[in-house]
Amino acid sequence: MDVLIHLFVGLHIIGIAALLGGFLTQMKAMGRGTARFVPGMLHGALTMLVTGIVLVGLNQAEGHHVNTVKIGLKLALLIVILGLVYVKRDDEKVDKGMFGLVGLLTMANIFIAVLWT
Repeated sequence: MDVLIHLFVGLHIIGIAALLGGFLTQMKAMGRGTARFVPGMLHGALTMLVTGIVLVGLNQAEGHHVNTVKIGLKLALLIVILGLVYVKRDDEKVDKGMFGLVGLLTMANIFIAVLWT
């Protein structure tokens, strides 16, 4: 079971890398006002959602304590990110504020995962 949990942690990290990487590659365009949500950002957020749900289930099946407040907060942030990226995924340009909000929420999600023990 540990191997399976580690596999899904790796996939979860790949998802966050796709979401954050897509944001970082568009930062220069954000400065010009031409940033857009690239498909990798949506796919990364969806990967995070699926693998996160699986990880919670696997950890509970193993009898590990799961911090439901932390997981709930991370899920709420991810749902907001998914909503924003999904709704604006086909737009040629995204408002700087909305684009920056997605980056901020993504980084907040990372810091909650790493720092909240």
